[in-house]
Amino acid sequence: MHSDALSQRALALCHIASPIANEQAIADHVEQWALSRFPREQVFRHSHSLVVGNRADVRPTVALVGHLDTVPAHPESGPTRIEADRLYGLGASDMKGALAVMMGLAEELSLATLPVNVLWVFYEREEGTYVESGLIPLFEKIPQLKTLKFAIAMEPTDLTVQVGCMGTLHAALTFRGSAAHSARPWQGENAIHKAGPLLTEISRMQLRELVVSGFSFYEVMSATTAQGGRAKNVIPERFDVNVNYRFAPGKSVEQAKEDVLKLVAGRAEVDFVDISPSGRVCADNPYYQRLVKVTGVRVEPKQAWTDVARFAEVGVDAVNFGPGETKQAHQKNESAPLPALGEAFKKLKAFLESPLT
Repeated sequence: MHSDALSQRALALCHIASPIANEQAIADHVEQWALSRFPREQVFRHSHSLVVGNRADVRPTVALVGHLDTVPAHPESGPTRIEADRLYGLGASDMKGALAVMMGLAEELSLATLPVNVLWVFYEREEGTYVESGLIPLFEKIPQLKTLKFAIAMEPTDLTVQVGCMGTLHAALTFRGSAAHSARPWQGENAIHKAGPLLTEISRMQLRELVVSGFSFYEVMSATTAQGGRAKNVIPERFDVNVNYRFAPGKSVEQAKEDVLKLVAGRAEVDFVDISPSGRVCADNPYYQRLVKVTGVRVEPKQAWTDVARFAEVGVDAVNFGPGETKQAHQKNESAPLPALGEAFKKLKAFLESPLT
């Protein structure tokens, strides 16, 4: 597919606003596109998520996966446009450029003669909490998604293959004291001050490197929000802190929770919220190995969370690979390099057309 066609499609997708929880318009657009190229029985839709392709094919199946939603628009961003060799617009890098590549591949590939069967997964609510993702019901309604040989989550990766992904959890810590007049603090117990030693320990924590299948992942823990005090002249009786812990592939959610509880050591109440498991590094998967060999792309670890972890939960190996720029995701005046769309298209086409040897 000519790069101009990819660019124009990406531009058109960026013109369709799809902030999280408002994906109907773009889902309608993708469904209409799919029905113009696939039989009705090969276009499945649930809510504002779609699975496109032949689910009854006996060949090994590979999935290309992309989310339809974006973060909310930044009020100071400029207009959606193409300028020089860049696409500007909400979702340009994360990840409407990748959606254009996915759709282009569906049009250009000779699907019946490929060594693999291909499914296209377009889903809603990726930018929200772990439990809200539109992928969750798709796994239940389309059993074939649990038997995939390989999946490629087309998140922005700067045209590198990113393996595995970090797990993440949020721990809501509550420190309790007792109120008093601030002129007589000894009559109370300052909950904010009680948090001080633990916050100091977190701030002094070193990066913890874990090497998984030859790739270095770095575990980190950070306080990200804090709230406490009800008046400027009252000793606070409660102080709440959110701690975000990013943990490496191979560590279970229960092990990650235990890490936090060991650090807190009873100094605060702990409530674990919005927990996402880590994703497996599938260095031994033959389709991953073929992708790297055929395309010659650089491989690096994913020092963040993606839906690679969600696929790993159902036993499917997956990697991240997309044309978007990681530094542009969620930014004001988000943009993406247009030449990368053509590069991603060519590399994925070569991968899908090459036999497994």
